[in-house]
Amino acid sequence: SPHPCGIRGHRKDGRDRVVFQSPSRLPLSLSLSLSIPSLLSPTPFLSDLALSLSLSLSSIMETAADVGEEELLPPRSSLVSDDYEDVEEVEEQGGNLKEPLLEHHPINLRRHAPNNTSQLAIVGSNLCPIESLDYELIENDLFNQDWRSRGRAAILRYVFLKWTFCLFIGIVAGAVGFFNNLAVENIAGYKFFTVSDLMLANKYWTAFWVFAGTNLALLLFATVITAFVSTAAGGSGIPEVKAYLNGVDAPDIFSLRTLVVKIVGMIAAVSSSLHVGKAGPMVHIGACIGAIVGQGGSRKYGMTCRWLRYFKNDRDRRDLVTCGAAAGVAAAFRAPVGGVLFALESLSSWWRSALIWRAFFTTAVVAVTLRALIDICERGKCGLFGKGGLIMYDVTSDTITYHIADLPPVILLGVIGGILGSLYNFLMLKVLRVCSLVNEKGRAYRLLLAATVSIFISCCLFGLPWLAPCRPCLKEDCPSMGQPGSFKNFQCPPNHYNDLASLFFNTNDDTIRKLYSSETNDDFQKSSIMLSFVASYVLGILSYGVAAPFGLFVPIILTGASYGRLIGMLMGVNSNLDHGLFAVLGSASFLGGTMRMTVSVCVIILELTNNLLLLPLVMLVLLISKTVADSFNPNIYDLILKLKGLPYLEDHAEPYMRQLTVSDVVAGPLRTFNGVEKVGNIIHILKTTGHHAFPVIDEPPFSSSPVLYGLILRAHLLSLLKKKCFLPTCTLSSFDASKQFVADDFAKRGSGKHDRIEDIEVTAEEMEMYIDLHPFTNTSPYTVVETMSLAKALTLFRQVGLRHLLIVPKSSCVSNSS
Repeated sequence: SPHPCGIRGHRKDGRDRVVFQSPSRLPLSLSLSLSIPSLLSPTPFLSDLALSLSLSLSSIMETAADVGEEELLPPRSSLVSDDYEDVEEVEEQGGNLKEPLLEHHPINLRRHAPNNTSQLAIVGSNLCPIESLDYELIENDLFNQDWRSRGRAAILRYVFLKWTFCLFIGIVAGAVGFFNNLAVENIAGYKFFTVSDLMLANKYWTAFWVFAGTNLALLLFATVITAFVSTAAGGSGIPEVKAYLNGVDAPDIFSLRTLVVKIVGMIAAVSSSLHVGKAGPMVHIGACIGAIVGQGGSRKYGMTCRWLRYFKNDRDRRDLVTCGAAAGVAAAFRAPVGGVLFALESLSSWWRSALIWRAFFTTAVVAVTLRALIDICERGKCGLFGKGGLIMYDVTSDTITYHIADLPPVILLGVIGGILGSLYNFLMLKVLRVCSLVNEKGRAYRLLLAATVSIFISCCLFGLPWLAPCRPCLKEDCPSMGQPGSFKNFQCPPNHYNDLASLFFNTNDDTIRKLYSSETNDDFQKSSIMLSFVASYVLGILSYGVAAPFGLFVPIILTGASYGRLIGMLMGVNSNLDHGLFAVLGSASFLGGTMRMTVSVCVIILELTNNLLLLPLVMLVLLISKTVADSFNPNIYDLILKLKGLPYLEDHAEPYMRQLTVSDVVAGPLRTFNGVEKVGNIIHILKTTGHHAFPVIDEPPFSSSPVLYGLILRAHLLSLLKKKCFLPTCTLSSFDASKQFVADDFAKRGSGKHDRIEDIEVTAEEMEMYIDLHPFTNTSPYTVVETMSLAKALTLFRQVGLRHLLIVPKSSCVSNSS
């Protein structure tokens, strides 16, 4: 039997690990599963292919604790077979790991000095329910014949459907964004209207119970449907979309029920007066629309169309998900250019010029759709409060001027945004860790946490305005709802208003409009703005711990606008910028400090405010806040991504990776198949391993000497077994594969859906038969030599979008051919 290579063992918790010794603890940027091939017998081929390994994005990555502090024991069982138990040994001596003994293997790996710059732990993919995606184009006989058989009409139909899908995604995303705004504005508007009427009638306790009870009911409804229908719909969804576009497919993240729960739950959660937003969920909703369109609808619910099943591969679905995510941002903020840049800067790992064109077309369709639907609201057909949610924060002014004296407070805003943003991320991570422990205990605990947070926030929003004194209106009549300076009487007498209640007893969108407005410079006290900032900062962190669909973007804009306006009020006449413009710059600084995006946030802010004159100041404050915050911790979405355990391949290599070669991180075993393989062997290997691709080796009599023929995917092997196109003897098949199979037989199923070997039934007679793997093997897999650095391998994975990489030893024989 072949022996696994590398440094393998398991900890006391029973998890198999591959560890590299180092005195320091560094986060991983590359998730690897590295193995040598299992060769059936020692042959001369071993000198040519001594080392072959597979890099897999589906492996979960972890950072090992100091080896001197953790005891590594011999593994209790092998992930593949009990035959390997006697050789998977790890020794610990003085904090250094020794390499395993390989004296029984024909070939030993080249020894290297222990690496002193990194400490690495990799958990096998068998322990991970998450799968990676196959973005690589498969080149085998069947797919090549299928491609050659396509005429010009088929190619034109393919291109036409791509653009049609983008059109469809844009229309649906725009309609969903419109419906979400309409629903939130009307539900929250009627709630605040009822509470205000009760307050005017001096029924304060009744008003509180109506306010708190409505908020509790709405949030519990959102939490219940998330917990019982689709847990994948919780949160903003941006980390999941980002991981998918990086090459990781988590179960149920793009299903139809996730889409429905995301829409309905987000409306309820945002209407419940939590400090949350709907931009993040809109990104996830747009991605769900793109994924469902790409996989042909939902077969489970009988909602499928044959012509929608044209793109049955991960590469095309990735493009549609990217367009959908960009459409979600455009629908949330009416920012088509910002949507494209957001997907480019924050979400997508691979971009092409053609994809930019399609994403831009999709967001343009969203903008046109929203404009057409907004016209309906302007005719008064969207309810009493429906118009407000679709009006952006227009702060257009022809008199905006700023001088060199205005730069110091702008720079100060950037520094404050970076510090507060990094602290926000730190506190958010701590709260999410605690809340995740509560949520993991069961659905009842999720509901209890949601109820506790809802009641606490309702008490804060209703109780804090009592601390603010009543102020007389500057006009004869206090502006009413829907006007730029709409106020809340709360407990105040007629022609007076409570400025803090005017900030708390509104939707987040309306509050931002008040803070951005240049018509409200004298309407708020410094103490009220300060209290509003502290409340939005703290309540925004607490709100995100609830397992319901909502996002972070709008609360962060609100928090930044609060301290931005406060600084503007402190500057007073010493600055040429009014308070509303300071609020805009404060939002930009806090977005830069938390999300660490510059170009996309800059454009979104400009599209939101419809003010191009602010461009230089917004750029300056974003650059400063991002630079300051980057010195403390990563952006908020990366922290949540790591907290959720989603593997992510960064676009840069850590310095220690340049000191390692791919042969340094090899682990095994990786099983191989012959070109013509017995059915029983295929089934046994598929059942006893978790690998998703296997090298195919041609040996005599099918070749003069053992040679690597290519790589075959697990999914394709399962399709072959389901078709049961077996051969009675170990000979090359004489049939034409294109007549027995079509490319659709090997098409990728929807997100999170995979065939299982346990579901395939094979008789004892069929187990002794054979399958010719040649027509279905990818004959041009990416292959590199064992001396390639780990940093270079990461770059190759990231830029090409690989799932598997074959690694062979350096050969002294180089063939010259013309």
